[in-house]
Amino acid sequence: MYMSLTSEKHKEEAPKRLTFAVITVSSSRYQNQARGEKTVDVSGDLICELLKNANHDVKFRKIIPDDMLEIRKTLTDAIYEHKVDVVVFSGGTGVSKRDVTIEAVLPLFEKDIPGFGEIFRFLSFQEIGTAAIVTRAVAGIYRNTLIFCIPGSPQAVKLAVEKLILPEAPHIVKHAKE
Repeated sequence: MYMSLTSEKHKEEAPKRLTFAVITVSSSRYQNQARGEKTVDVSGDLICELLKNANHDVKFRKIIPDDMLEIRKTLTDAIYEHKVDVVVFSGGTGVSKRDVTIEAVLPLFEKDIPGFGEIFRFLSFQEIGTAAIVTRAVAGIYRNTLIFCIPGSPQAVKLAVEKLILPEAPHIVKHAKE
């Protein structure tokens, strides 16, 4: 795959190790956890594993309900209290009324990164066909922090993290902090 000399130079200058917050948006998992029940978060676990295997640090991880105020509060906590470079929201990106992750985060972006969602849907289309049309995924910058909102299925998580987030997050963070 072709990469411009400028992109190569920027990637070489980018930080090699980033700090991440991984936030799973799922009312059902949140309720299970609140009741003290064993909570399985396959996608959150997968994100953390992929990030750690790539030599990045997960400084903050949380399961929260599909609630706009809670999503925004958790984002603020991740940025100001935990001082992460990147926040990855997994889940709450569907088209049902309860799916509000994107609606909560998108208005906060100071810069959006439309290519992330566009390429993610293109790659999803190659894997799942026309069902990719309802795939909602966004990325942007808020308070010099890179934010990703991705679907919560393990297949979507693997695709987003391996093909887009890991290769590009350091490069984007470099520019976001300039």
